[in-house]
Amino acid sequence: MTVQSTLLSTVWPDTKSSTRVLRPVLMALAGTALMTLCAKIQVPFYPVPMTMGTLAVLMIGMSYGWRLATATLLLYMAEGAAGLPVFAGTPEKGIGLAYMMGGTGGYLIGYVLAAAACGWLAERGWDRHFGSTVLIMLVGNALIYIPGLVWLGALYGWDKPILEWGLMPFVLGDVTKLALAAALMPLAWTLIRKWKRD
Repeated sequence: MTVQSTLLSTVWPDTKSSTRVLRPVLMALAGTALMTLCAKIQVPFYPVPMTMGTLAVLMIGMSYGWRLATATLLLYMAEGAAGLPVFAGTPEKGIGLAYMMGGTGGYLIGYVLAAAACGWLAERGWDRHFGSTVLIMLVGNALIYIPGLVWLGALYGWDKPILEWGLMPFVLGDVTKLALAAALMPLAWTLIRKWKRD
């Protein structure tokens, strides 16, 4: 499959040598700031409050492409490991590596995997239409949940209700975020094409 432009490279091409260094640094920093903000937002929802962290991960992946999205998420993890309160529940539930080695550790690994996969698929044009964006979101969510659930099982034991703890309370919220992203990404591409024509 042919590699296509990402949303970011369409809006802000790196045609000048000066932007080839400046643009990824600025966008990675902006991405980690967005991740931090979204991790702290809690929307009242059923059965648990909905955070926007996973939505930010998948949107960054689709907008940035796999290389810059992966670098952005690795920078976010490095900020968290260094003790900055960038994750949901920090600093109240701990900070740094101690927090990352707790129950959310597998999901944080999944964030990096999901951003990379969503970016790779977006570079193949999957983020241009509603149906294919839904598929990207499903892949991304699976890549967050699988290591998250495996981590929980290894940490607390498979005799515990792992799915009830780490999956079921979040499914409805993730379906809502999936629908939102699947509507927003194709709309963004439509608006950008119109802007480019004008």
